[in-house]
Amino acid sequence: MTIEQIYTGCLAQGAYYIESEGEVAIIDPLREVKNYIDIAKENNAEIKYIFETHFHADFVSGHLTLSKETGAPIIYGPTANPSFEATIAEDGQEFKLGKLTIKALHTPGHTMESTTYLLKDENGKDHAIFSGDTLFLGDVGRPDLAQKAANMTMEDLAGLSFDSLRTKIMPLADDVIVYPGHGAGSACGKNMMKETVDTLGNQKQMNYALRADMTKEEFVKELTDGLLPPPLYFPLNVKLNKEGYTHIDDVIKQGAKALSPEAFETTANNTEALILDVRHQIDFMKGHIPRSIFIGLKGGFAPWVGALIADVNQALLLVVDEGNEEEAITRLSRVGFDNTLGYLDGGIAAWKTAGKEIDDMESISAETFKIKLETENIPVFDVRKEGEFMAGHIENAHFTPLDNINKHLNEFPENEPFYVHCAGGYRSVIASSILKSRGIHNVIDVAGGMGAIKKAGIPITDFVCPSTQK
Repeated sequence: MTIEQIYTGCLAQGAYYIESEGEVAIIDPLREVKNYIDIAKENNAEIKYIFETHFHADFVSGHLTLSKETGAPIIYGPTANPSFEATIAEDGQEFKLGKLTIKALHTPGHTMESTTYLLKDENGKDHAIFSGDTLFLGDVGRPDLAQKAANMTMEDLAGLSFDSLRTKIMPLADDVIVYPGHGAGSACGKNMMKETVDTLGNQKQMNYALRADMTKEEFVKELTDGLLPPPLYFPLNVKLNKEGYTHIDDVIKQGAKALSPEAFETTANNTEALILDVRHQIDFMKGHIPRSIFIGLKGGFAPWVGALIADVNQALLLVVDEGNEEEAITRLSRVGFDNTLGYLDGGIAAWKTAGKEIDDMESISAETFKIKLETENIPVFDVRKEGEFMAGHIENAHFTPLDNINKHLNEFPENEPFYVHCAGGYRSVIASSILKSRGIHNVIDVAGGMGAIKKAGIPITDFVCPSTQK
């Protein structure tokens, strides 16, 4: 028996490769499927099944492409209604994989079709569960993503999640291994652990949602309390996963068009394409195309693209370091952004050589920032997440989280410099680029973010003054 977790950090997503006696099952594959096919070929094995735990909202799965490439059937749990051919498993239905058995456990709650796959070893002993978004490590899947489709409230779905966990998962033995669909950093849950594999017994001890003495009412309240609105691109990804999408090879072929500075500028002027600069934030600050948006490949790239650009049909033009073009296009496609029109051939250097207009961004060190705080009454804007802000922030800083930066545009000063920071310098440059694209140019980035701020000895407080309340 072989089980391989194929974890993608920028999506905090786990796909799974299971093999026995030359037969392979893939669970929740990413959109680019070559890796799964290559592993199977190296092992002289054949992909027999493609299991989907549910219709994913945060990424585009590779189920359709993998099925087309291998001929393996796509399997969903009960109540799923995809627009393509698939096997809809009954609750409790079993699938043989070599000497192993995979049993479908219908576990509605996160979505109505959500299904956990129980793996039994060659002796019929329960070995592991592949829980998708039904059960995370430290949390469970949010119940507010499928309300409209299910014609239910999130409280209704949370109640179903309570029942699913207690009737299908918690009765399993403590030594059963839990392989979740996501880890810390995913927007599909609130309090996920950084670990990506655990035992069910430990989760029964550590996970608030699995407390034995918890009532359904307590569960519903805890699960629904403090949920932030889901990213706007989530429903669009569900639609792609449910109805179908373009083959990734065609997406890459379209996007990997090298455009001269003149052709790049003409395309930008003649279309509604957004110029997306995916280089490192320091390079972006030194020089970039005016009104371009920065979201760097070296951070949480794809989720931030989804959260901030939102419309997966938005046409994009890329400014990218040489050699990273296909990576950028691929990672965009993982969250459904397939409409890349090309990239700037020769990068920003070619743009400069062609005599095109360049913009830059002002940045100061935390040490200089400290002096300004001590000697001037300067406006400071913190673009981190709420939990980070509440744990400690600069006194009188304005809380303007990057996720909702467009809702705070009228809060930024029009005629005086203001200072923006995040935790390490990535998100603040994203925020600053968005502000500059909206015509707000008096923004100054604090290099190194909160890490550098603390190191410089700038006082931090957890007191929330009225001006920073949402």
